[in-house]
Amino acid sequence: MPKIPFSEKELNVVGSYTLPGVYGMPAVTRPRYDYPITPKENMELMMSGKLPVWIPNQWRDNNIICPYVVPDFYARSFGGTDWFGIEWQYEPLSQAAMVKPGTRRLSDITRWKEEIVFPDIQAIDWEKDVRDNFSMLPNDRFTYFVIQNGIFERIADLTSFEDTFLYLLTEQEALCEFLDALVDWHIEFMKVAKKYYYADMILWHDDMGSQKAPFFSPDLFREIYLPRYKKITKACHDEGMYIALHSCGNVGLQIPNFVEAGFDAWEGQDSANDRDAVMEEYGDRLGQVGNFIIEGDLTDEQAIEEIHKLVEGRARSGHFACRFSDSRPNKGPADLEAELYRYSRIFYSK
Repeated sequence: MPKIPFSEKELNVVGSYTLPGVYGMPAVTRPRYDYPITPKENMELMMSGKLPVWIPNQWRDNNIICPYVVPDFYARSFGGTDWFGIEWQYEPLSQAAMVKPGTRRLSDITRWKEEIVFPDIQAIDWEKDVRDNFSMLPNDRFTYFVIQNGIFERIADLTSFEDTFLYLLTEQEALCEFLDALVDWHIEFMKVAKKYYYADMILWHDDMGSQKAPFFSPDLFREIYLPRYKKITKACHDEGMYIALHSCGNVGLQIPNFVEAGFDAWEGQDSANDRDAVMEEYGDRLGQVGNFIIEGDLTDEQAIEEIHKLVEGRARSGHFACRFSDSRPNKGPADLEAELYRYSRIFYSK
């Protein structure tokens, strides 16, 4: 699209959005600005690998869908029993829930047909949930729907991480049969996201690494997970949605597999990966989304320098979006969200 010169009037507030709470947080009201194109159009440019007009700030520009009518979302946010009967326990310190210690829903992967009942997706009144909780969602913002339990994580949640690693090596036939059933079930779930919530993107969670390395080798990923993730991403694209993979831990060795699997973007962990290096090598094929947090004792001037460094570095190709936040205990008067918008607008307009 033709370059649009920046004007300060773009930062004028011309309205507001009321947005539902996500990840256990309350509903929020966010300002609407006098942008030259809609936030949705801008995010679509980024996700398709084209140069956006500014860096999409996902808190400010996107709708996030985590419907608590889905047992997984409620249990992962507040504790309780998820869709597959796994009990989760809320931990106040981390403000998140984990599988309750001692919980085991599946005795062994070879017994999944006898012990696991797949939830009936159509048993939920999706139309009522949208009407009651999401009817206010603005359609000029990009909407992504979160799936919090991926096909690797689900096995670990149902059994244990230790046994999941053993199944990958010793029970591949039974494991792959269950994964195939799990993939088909998730594809039906993704269709709900499109049909009822008008999702533009699926944010698929599947953490696959420790702080130091992936949980399993790239070869094992290719053997077990690659064909199944190709099926998931194809189904998502066939529905007219993008799909991004949230995968924490040091998963750098898996990035080529993520690209081949067909993911449009990756949401990674900054403290475990060199995301600048990943962008340099794979940014033309894999976008990046996720957190960009200003923290510590930075002054406003230093924080602004960090924003400029991000724009000129990792985000320079435009294949980047972030959930921006300023978590400094002693914030200065500078509007850093505005600076992220302003500086990236001017940078991309050149």
